[in-house]
Amino acid sequence: MTSCSVTGIENTMANVFISHRSTDTAIAEKLATDIRAHGHSVWLDVWELHLGDSLVERIDTGLQGASYLVMCLSADGIHTPWMSREWMSALARQLNSKAIKILPVKCSPSEPPAIMADVKYADAARDYAGAIDAILKAII
Repeated sequence: MTSCSVTGIENTMANVFISHRSTDTAIAEKLATDIRAHGHSVWLDVWELHLGDSLVERIDTGLQGASYLVMCLSADGIHTPWMSREWMSALARQLNSKAIKILPVKCSPSEPPAIMADVKYADAARDYAGAIDAILKAII
């Protein structure tokens, strides 16, 4: 891994997985682009899944390599089959002492699932720049 400076602090490049609903693709892609612009590796479905790919295999590979899962919270909820599997897989890995941290990000007015209610979140709906800054500080 290489390192760079974010706000004057040396850090190692992180592997970040973005979990989102299809209705939130635009904001997820903006988050992914901004995180990648700071030198981090980002797994985003619209960038990584191609015609003929096994969705389960590609998503599992992305999650296995991730140190962080950015969970896009939205008014549409997070309970889609794919998104639920992604964040629940990350939570299970975290509970089994795997090195993955879930970073909830509000992309529109919403509430986290009850099991994540005590986890601090970034609010991209209210302050996008502040949310990106919080994400970048969390992945240092």
